[in-house]
Amino acid sequence: MNYRMLGNTGLNVSEIGMGCEGFAEKDCAMAKELFDAAERHSVNYFDLYASNPAVRKAVGEALIGRREKFYIQSHICSVWQNGQYKRTRNVAEAKAGFEEMMQLLQTDYLDVGMIHYCDALSDWEEIEQGGVLAYAKELKREGRIRHIGLSSHNPQVAQRAVESGAVEVLMFSVNPCYDLQPASEDVEEIWAAKNYEGRLSNMDPERQRLYETCQRLGVGITVMKCFGGGDLLDAKLSPAGAALTVNQCIHYALTRPAVATVLAGAHSVEQLEKSIAYEDATDEERDYALAFASFPRISWSGHCMYCSHCAPCPKQIDIAYVTKFLNLTVAQQGVPETVREHYAALSHHAGECIQCGVCETRCPFGVDVRANMRRAKEVFGY
Repeated sequence: MNYRMLGNTGLNVSEIGMGCEGFAEKDCAMAKELFDAAERHSVNYFDLYASNPAVRKAVGEALIGRREKFYIQSHICSVWQNGQYKRTRNVAEAKAGFEEMMQLLQTDYLDVGMIHYCDALSDWEEIEQGGVLAYAKELKREGRIRHIGLSSHNPQVAQRAVESGAVEVLMFSVNPCYDLQPASEDVEEIWAAKNYEGRLSNMDPERQRLYETCQRLGVGITVMKCFGGGDLLDAKLSPAGAALTVNQCIHYALTRPAVATVLAGAHSVEQLEKSIAYEDATDEERDYALAFASFPRISWSGHCMYCSHCAPCPKQIDIAYVTKFLNLTVAQQGVPETVREHYAALSHHAGECIQCGVCETRCPFGVDVRANMRRAKEVFGY
């Protein structure tokens, strides 16, 4: 298992994590089976958005004797009332739900306390001003949560939250079809069939800006909906008009800026292990670029996907990383210090480019790589 730093939190997390969708299977007996498999394969991060007390109790029991082997990302404001899930912004309800959750999980702290499901700017304003964010900060001061997170599907809302400085971890929906869609306060719009009827082209700029802002500010991204609820794995259901593999979906998410872990949903140990098998997959099995280039309904023409098909470079420049660092500077007045440091740490730099153009002959998306290298030399100075 490979591990990545979760933004600036100091948490070194497995790049394959667990979603909680399968914990309720077999009357919640599946929770222990999934945690057993996760421990065997050195998965150390999971998300728990479910508020069902039976699920939380099963997770707490599954963690007995191994709490310190897992980082818990669990949700504030996801509560259980009258036998059903409820998202709340009522602080009293959030507090009661949190106390019940901690009791059921049999732990005295969460590694990430995730403010649950914020997709509207008005909702973020209520979180900021109505007491929920203040409550999360209080929990952090007390050590009951180590880091504050927010889950969202809307790049505008997530951008506002990240730029507030209050959010250290962002749980965001990342996959190649969602990334084409503009911001919406209705999560169903991301996947609505009507939005994929015409030929689509290139990533929504607000989504790209969000990922790059998270990278710049040190906000770690944990990925939900990597497989689009499974639709991306089925050619008949995929909005792209073609199927992707598990490895391709995971690799796409992990090559976005700031992404630390993919929270793989699994309804069985076999499904979880299929996602974990990404760790042993070949470069060819992970490669999504050629699949994307052949999609009948979608074009990423001219857009760098950080897929590294441009390699190898005769001057050994890591073109994908240089381009990623260049893109991180686009919206800035100057070069952020962290980006400058990461660029400096590269073994070879854009100024070494001899403009041979061989990289461009390999790029499936027709990116003007030579222009990017010239621009990077101007921006970084070498």
